[in-house]
Amino acid sequence: MGTYWNTSKSAAFGPLFIDQKKCTNYCETDWLRVYLQPIGFVICASPMRRDIFQAIADPTRRAIIALIALQAMTPNDIADNFNTTRQAVSKHLRILTECELVKQEPQGREIYYSLEIDKLKEIDNWIAQYRAIWETRFNQLDDVLTSIKQQQNEQ
Repeated sequence: MGTYWNTSKSAAFGPLFIDQKKCTNYCETDWLRVYLQPIGFVICASPMRRDIFQAIADPTRRAIIALIALQAMTPNDIADNFNTTRQAVSKHLRILTECELVKQEPQGREIYYSLEIDKLKEIDNWIAQYRAIWETRFNQLDDVLTSIKQQQNEQ
């Protein structure tokens, strides 16, 4: 189900009017995308998922990923490893869950969070294409530096 947004007719890229009856969940990045729409256009957009790279950019979330990579943990167990509140950890876990990097597994009254390995493999596959490019460039640089060093030794 999409979220309906109306742009203001008062300015080219003016403030937004949101139809609250049709508005469900939306991500903060929807605001910018909708804000830059031309005047008078009504767009129907599905809510954007959070960006995985924004999620793993935060050092606390990376530490949480490292913790739950070893074993599934509850939010309280995770919060015990940080100098922060359980609410702050829950917010980080919510973001990681929205990005599908962690999954929730209810067991009785507790919810255990575990790492979603397949999603990390997707990230690794995306990065691998750039890794190959940079390795080629570094090898070319190494060849150039070796030839320069040989030329200097010959002189």
